[in-house]
Amino acid sequence: MEEVNNNDIEEKSISDSKNSTVRNDVIKIAWPVLIELLLGSLFGMIDMMMLGRIPDQSLAAASVAAVGMTNQPLFIGLSLVQALNVGGTAMIARYFGAKQNDRMETVLKHVILLSMTLLVIPLTILGIIYTDNILNLMGAEPDALEAGRYYFKIVMIGFVFQSFNMSISAALRGVGDTRTPMRVNLMCNFLNVIGNALLIYGLLGFPSLGVTGAGISTALSQVIACVLLFIYVIKGESIIKLDLRSRFTFDKNIMYNLVKIGLPASIEQMFLRVGILIFVRIVAGLGTVIYAAHQIALNILSLSFQPGQAFGIAASSLVGRSLGAKDHEKAEAYAKKTRRIGSLISTFMAVIFFFFGRQLVGLYSTDPLIIESASGALKIIAFVQPFQSSQLILAGALRGAGDTFWPLVATFVGVLIVRVVLAYIFIIIMGWGLTGAWIAVFIDQFVRWVFVYIRFRTGKWKHVKIR
Repeated sequence: MEEVNNNDIEEKSISDSKNSTVRNDVIKIAWPVLIELLLGSLFGMIDMMMLGRIPDQSLAAASVAAVGMTNQPLFIGLSLVQALNVGGTAMIARYFGAKQNDRMETVLKHVILLSMTLLVIPLTILGIIYTDNILNLMGAEPDALEAGRYYFKIVMIGFVFQSFNMSISAALRGVGDTRTPMRVNLMCNFLNVIGNALLIYGLLGFPSLGVTGAGISTALSQVIACVLLFIYVIKGESIIKLDLRSRFTFDKNIMYNLVKIGLPASIEQMFLRVGILIFVRIVAGLGTVIYAAHQIALNILSLSFQPGQAFGIAASSLVGRSLGAKDHEKAEAYAKKTRRIGSLISTFMAVIFFFFGRQLVGLYSTDPLIIESASGALKIIAFVQPFQSSQLILAGALRGAGDTFWPLVATFVGVLIVRVVLAYIFIIIMGWGLTGAWIAVFIDQFVRWVFVYIRFRTGKWKHVKIR
């Protein structure tokens, strides 16, 4: 009997040790990403607050609405670049786990070249030439169009550098180096906030440029971040290296993997952004002030969005690395632990949004209608959190395994069908206004969670092969 008890104690000790190791690995990779994303969102919130506090209230509302409308098409471009980066992160994590370090640099070069030539440069040119057409398509009223025209052109130039920055950051995260992107991006976000204060309000002798000044500051911060990360990888200080002297040759296996993993992720992002564009177009019909309230609610939502994203990135890296080392059990343990920790953090933030929504919105605007509308939306957002966080993290685990098809299905059904159709019914037909829009978001997130959770439970993602 005593021998059995000793065996039980020993097995429990081994289990506790494994659990502790998994938790430590998750936190080690996730916390720098979480800090980076949370503070990045916080800086974004401060930017929006600065625009919302422009003394002329009508100009302030137009500026906030303009940033929201210009961000949507910009996010389409960023999402397509990020989809290609998903393939890069998954492959680099796999090669790192399999100790095939020589292939990681080739992956990064392929990702950068493909994203720049096929996506970034063409989209930048189109964005600059067709600025007014794009903003009109977004439903911008004359005041928002006037405020956002030059802002959009400037941030599209910054998009080139931001995309380069994202590709390098994704490669570094694939090998678990999340601290370097954190340090670089936090420093540049801090500089962006200072630049915004100087150029929006015209402090210390700088010109008062309003929302255009915010665009200039944002673009410059992206240039600085790009330069710093580029220097880091070409100096060879990281496991990820970029040797500009070595000759580049296309690798058909890497191209196959990028298409296999990245194509569904790209289509998913297209569905997501098209769905959100239609959704935004419906909400914009409620008027500039209500749309400004919606944008403020989205801006605050982005803060609670970040734990799911951070732990989803950690899950991608750790799951990919474990599958590269052919340790399926550890891959599943990492996925479950990231979901548990990330969901706890998101739920805590949801409680704050529910009870202190009015105070948070009051930091952005003094307009009573905006405060009332946006704080009501935050109460619904609080209920979105548990499903949103779990869905983001499990989808990150699937992507890390190279299983990008089911996140695509979840997004197509949830965003492009459920959210858009219900938003039209709730806003246009039933007249529920902004509340109806956010109820549609809640149902969309729940549907996506169901799809991703069921796929994860099948375990089939553990057997996805890459070349």
